[in-house]
Amino acid sequence: MSEIPVKALLATLPIILFLLSLIYLDSYKLVGVPAVLGSILAGTAAAAVSFWINTWALSKLQLDPGLYTRYGSPAVEEVMKSLLLVYLIRSRKVGFLVDAAIYGFAIGAGFALVENLYYLQAIPNADLSVWMIRGFGTATMHGCATALFGILSKLLAELVSAEQIRVFFPGLLAAIAAHSLHNHFVVPPLLSTVGIMLIFPPLVFLVFRKSERSLQRWLRVGFDADVELLRLINSGELSNSRIGRYLQSLRRRFRGEVVADMLCYLRIQVELAIRAKGAFLMQASGFRAQPDPAIQEKLVELEYLDQAIGKTGKRAIAPFIHTKSHDLWQLRRLQMK
Repeated sequence: MSEIPVKALLATLPIILFLLSLIYLDSYKLVGVPAVLGSILAGTAAAAVSFWINTWALSKLQLDPGLYTRYGSPAVEEVMKSLLLVYLIRSRKVGFLVDAAIYGFAIGAGFALVENLYYLQAIPNADLSVWMIRGFGTATMHGCATALFGILSKLLAELVSAEQIRVFFPGLLAAIAAHSLHNHFVVPPLLSTVGIMLIFPPLVFLVFRKSERSLQRWLRVGFDADVELLRLINSGELSNSRIGRYLQSLRRRFRGEVVADMLCYLRIQVELAIRAKGAFLMQASGFRAQPDPAIQEKLVELEYLDQAIGKTGKRAIAPFIHTKSHDLWQLRRLQMK
């Protein structure tokens, strides 16, 4: 019995440390601690539902346990783990690949913690090497497979659209394939664990570096462009710019008051974008942005103007407003403050 705490540490500590390192590497702290804890909780729920489905399938459908372990359970478990990420990406609460990786790994971590603790009480006499393999191998596989799903799904959502459910299939198939390959035991467990540690963590860290550079570039270029546009609007020089001439041309298609609403909509969006990007830059420098009570008023006004302009009007000014996933995400971040 004295070995139980050591076994529990071996089974759970590696994936917890890896998750903490991802959070530490997130320079802009895009995913807060409550969101990470919520994702871990979602992973534990996914583990409980998967256990019930797997138990039912094996007992009621009389399936071959070996085949089901290799093909059935990976599909069930990866689908269950993916549900929260599908919701987060479709509702544009994931802005960058960094977010997707952290959310995915946290969900996988929650799943792995429940699974390993279950096996700890089911086979308490197993050798210490078993728990080392489950902690560094199986648990890491669970976290990285779901992170892989999140990363690929976020990439495709940016290229196509998060509204199209088909963007989630490639990531899901990749996660199932990685999980299934692990369950085939093609190589000895210890060698498989070494392979997982050599491949998956470096891959996730590589994505982190790429996404951080993308975020820095978006903040730098986007901030400068937004500041310049706001200067043109506030100084009255907008009419002499390309955007101003385009808005003037819209008077042939829309009423004057609608065009005025479009300009107000553009100005408020730019102000909010600058506020959001400024907050991220402050966070990266170690400062905390103070809450601004005027933000909620601007968001309410933005919603009113959105209705006043209508879908046709928004399509007309789409080239100049924040409609990309990163931009919509930053506005949602402001709504949560």
